[in-house]
Parts: sequence; C-alpha cells; structure tokens
Amino acid sequence: MTAIDLNLLTALDVLLAERSVTRAAGRLGLSPSAMSRTLARLRAATGDPLLVQAGRVLVPTPHAEHLAGRLPVLVREACAVLTPAVGDPDPASLARTFTIRANEGFVSLFAAEIVAAITRDAPLVRLRFAPKPDKDARPLREGLIDIEVGTTGASAPEMRSQMIFRDRFIAAARHGHPVFDGVMTPRRYAACGHVVASRRGAMTGPVDEALREIGLERRIVAVVPGFLDALTVARRSDLVALVPRSCLLHGQVAHGQVAQGLQGFDLPVTTPELAISLMWHPRLDADPAHRWFRQALMAVCRKMT
Repeated sequence: MTAIDLNLLTALDVLLAERSVTRAAGRLGLSPSAMSRTLARLRAATGDPLLVQAGRVLVPTPHAEHLAGRLPVLVREACAVLTPAVGDPDPASLARTFTIRANEGFVSLFAAEIVAAITRDAPLVRLRFAPKPDKDARPLREGLIDIEVGTTGASAPEMRSQMIFRDRFIAAARHGHPVFDGVMTPRRYAACGHVVASRRGAMTGPVDEALREIGLERRIVAVVPGFLDALTVARRSDLVALVPRSCLLHGQVAHGQVAQGLQGFDLPVTTPELAISLMWHPRLDADPAHRWFRQALMAVCRKMT
C-alpha cells in the first residue's frame, strides 16, 4: 500500500485558496522553494498540474477546482481523526446505550438510583443491566458489555478498574432469632444453621476458614444462587445468612437495627474486606462518553454507601 502524506491535503487546501506559492509558503511557515517542491509532489500524486501560470497569476485546473470543494471537509476530518478526544460530552445530547454487568444484589440495591441519576442528566441514554453468572472476561473483551461491577480478579489483567466502595461480610437473621439471646461468640454463631450464597454452589469460604482456625465449623443447611435469596430464606426460617453489608444498606447499617424482619450483626470472626470496583476494557479508557458514564456511576454508588 502506497504511503500517504496527509500534510499534502493541508498544503493543497492552502495553495488553492491563495493561488500563490509565495503566499501559501508564508501561511504554512515554509520557504517558497519548499512550497514549490510540495506543489511538485502534489502534481505527481494527483497526476494533474493543479495550478498553472496564467500571466502573473496561478489558476486552478478543472480537476483542482473539483478538489477545492472537497478539501476543507477532508482536512477537518483528517485533523479530527488524528487529534486526541478531549473534554466531556454534553450529557443532555448524549444518545448511547450502556450495558452494565452486575450480580442481582447490586442491581436490586443500586439500579433504581443509577437509572434516576443517569436519565436525569442524560435523558437520551439507555441502560441495560446484564446478569453476571460468572467472572468470564470475554463479554468485556468483545464489547458485549461496557462496565462490570464486582471484585477484581487475575483472569483479565489488562482490564482497567476503579474501586467504588469497600464492603464486608455480616450475618443476618430474622428478628427474634435465638442467636440474639446472648453474647455473640464464634461458638454461638457456628452452632446455628446457615444459608450461604454461591453462584457455583460452593459451601465454604473465608468465614469457614476463620472458624476452622479456632477449631469450629458451622453447619451449612442451604446454598442459594444470590445474596438476596439468602436473605429471603433467613427471613422465613431459623437459618443465619452471610451477606455483604451493602445488602442491608437501605434499611439497616448497624448492629441492632431491624430491616424488613431481619437483624444484622457483625461476624464474631475476622474476614477479608471486599473492594467493589468498576471494570472496563482498555479500548474504552479514553472514550469521553464512557469516561463520563464511569464517573456518574461512581458518584451514585459512593453517595449511597
């Protein structure tokens, strides 16, 4: 493929506007001899004289006149392609669909506020919340989703991420559950029946590791797909649910407060903190519309937590 010097487009645009090698050279900061060499290159590239002498002036050929009407647009488009995208878009005129992949707990707790905030500022934007059956990075890599919400992993090291809030596991049981009748100890907690949430059906996790270190083991009675499912089971039974603190944000944020028939309490053992992040593919990192959307999402989530 023949190499194309896009600078020739600008030079031809100025030459046709000035119809003078000397004046065109002055506008472009070149010497007249350098401008003459550029005109020679243009003639060779187009196969046309472009500008010919008519007395003391240069006049365009028919082909040059035809090109003169197209050049300003071509020059502007070439400059736009080769200029970094800067600034934020106008949200009021942004028309785009953004797809967010998140688990059902996040969607249940945050989606309404996200939709309200985004559509208030950007009424033409549409939001699609996609299910998150696993941590497969393929949808991000293939552009099927724009943002993923969750904990970062090692399976897709090229992904960009930004933490939006920190979370931690707590326990929840129905109001009046016997577990609240005495001081909460690891033994009292482990002696309860438990319901856990796992997309993969796993029955153990960090809590069990912490209990095992002090010689205890809890009894897992049920495994459900999501944290909201675990809360529903706990509300209607004597089982104790293990959920992120954010799952009870709307009604209960501290030990001893009741929300929708449930009472949350701190675990009697220490478990690792959860860093909840937004994740996206590097190809969208510099996209102004995507950058605005990420910032808007972060603002909503941080305000709620």
